[in-house]
Amino acid sequence: MRIGRHAIEPRVVLAPMAGVTDKPFRLLCKRMGAGLAVSEMTISDPRFWNTRKSLQRMDHAGEPDPVSVQIAGTEPRQLAEAARYNVDHGAQIVDINMGCPAKKVCNAWAGSALMRDEALVGRILDEVVAAVDVPVTLKIRTGWDAANRNAPTIARIAAAAGIQALTVHGRTRDQHYTGDAEYATIARIKSDISIPVIANGDIDSPQRAAQVLRDTGADAVMVGRAAQGRPWIFREIAHYLATGELLAPPSITEVRDILLAHLEALHAFYGEEQGVRIARKHLGWYAKDRPENAAFRAVVNRAQCAADQVALTREYFDALESGVLLAHAAA
Repeated sequence: MRIGRHAIEPRVVLAPMAGVTDKPFRLLCKRMGAGLAVSEMTISDPRFWNTRKSLQRMDHAGEPDPVSVQIAGTEPRQLAEAARYNVDHGAQIVDINMGCPAKKVCNAWAGSALMRDEALVGRILDEVVAAVDVPVTLKIRTGWDAANRNAPTIARIAAAAGIQALTVHGRTRDQHYTGDAEYATIARIKSDISIPVIANGDIDSPQRAAQVLRDTGADAVMVGRAAQGRPWIFREIAHYLATGELLAPPSITEVRDILLAHLEALHAFYGEEQGVRIARKHLGWYAKDRPENAAFRAVVNRAQCAADQVALTREYFDALESGVLLAHAAA
């Protein structure tokens, strides 16, 4: 799959997730095999561009190509200016958020709320595409609700406006993340338009990724929540798509090393106090599917400084590797 001049290989993409896909996590997922990693959404209102949060979200120094930055807003000219600003600060692909279901985003008529106004969608896409000389992509849902599943119409508007790739999450806005994603709408969109289509929603295994690609004809899949605490899912999917074979799961030693490197990157990027706090949710995600989850979280959440967080995590995984904690969990 290509987005403009950028080859996306392998064809598995990290989804933009607020509070999750920060620079340390994007770099980790790219090392783990993601062909593209999209940033957290950045607000289009210039009054907030110099806040600490926005400056961190717009930090792309040392990030491997292509750098994809998602912008969110509701006013066409403001979104166009935000696109120009982000390109000036390293964005090589600009992604427009029309998929976020969060109430505070939709109440401001941004995110998936925009799908309720197809004329406004067209104006936004026209302005942003005209504003920058890099590829512009779009992320949407299947519609606002089950009675208004207008993603195929939005997709045609996007293609006509010059959008160079379209991601579709297989749920309506009112579903948020409940129920099962449906892919028939994505298949219909893919048959209607010629630009690359990326399928999103419940891509949580190599087998599911392959099935969704077969069923929809999509050009790539996008992984979101399934990558939380499991960044190696990207290499697992890439390997399965290339060979039809499943990779062995990472060893305890490798998980420990991945996690420790992630912790150190978070501490370096955010500073100690904020880094320790943000790392806690990642620690919980890494342990969520393990039998010793509760014990692990009880240990690492005691850490109040970076050195303790790293040391406690290392000690815990070393004990896990030795079999002591596995024996305790089994008992």
